[in-house]
Amino acid sequence: MDTQTYNYKVVRQFAIMTVVWGIVGMLVGVIVAAQLFAPALDLSDVGPWFHFGRLRPLHTNAVIFAFGGCGLMGTSYYVVQRTCNARLFGGWLPAFTFWGWQAVIVAAVVSLPLGYTQAKEYAELEWPIDILIALVWIAYAIVFFGTIAKRKIKHIYVANWFYGGFILAVALLHIVNNISIPAGLMKSYPV
Repeated sequence: MDTQTYNYKVVRQFAIMTVVWGIVGMLVGVIVAAQLFAPALDLSDVGPWFHFGRLRPLHTNAVIFAFGGCGLMGTSYYVVQRTCNARLFGGWLPAFTFWGWQAVIVAAVVSLPLGYTQAKEYAELEWPIDILIALVWIAYAIVFFGTIAKRKIKHIYVANWFYGGFILAVALLHIVNNISIPAGLMKSYPV
């Protein structure tokens, strides 16, 4: 198959943002580690958004979801195309998953330091962002499984089974961990 037929643009975009969000997330991690080591480095005098309690969830979300999420989405898009010998399914959906995921991350970068949180470990983001995550993740699943459905290779490589399992497991975890009742634009209560 001619390599021009694969969608490498979205793979490249995810690869670049994996590096960018990795640097951001790990830099925030160094700041919170320094605050734990030397409490005098507490930056909350600058503003409440630099308090350890607001930066720690930013660090974990940035490293897990921004760095890790971009890395996994980018590699899954590369692998599924190559092992299925087919271009990514969905036309504009791969680009939507990239830009939608970046919007989720930027929303987290803004909302967490401002103190908007559900206060649930690894499920801190408030309900409007959770809805965006769900929309992006559904689009991601459609692209991934749609590419498998239109594959030109008879068998499904084991890597795709693992990526598919990861996509379904994260969807299930997100739904279960983030069920809440909205009480305002950026406030909700767990069910």
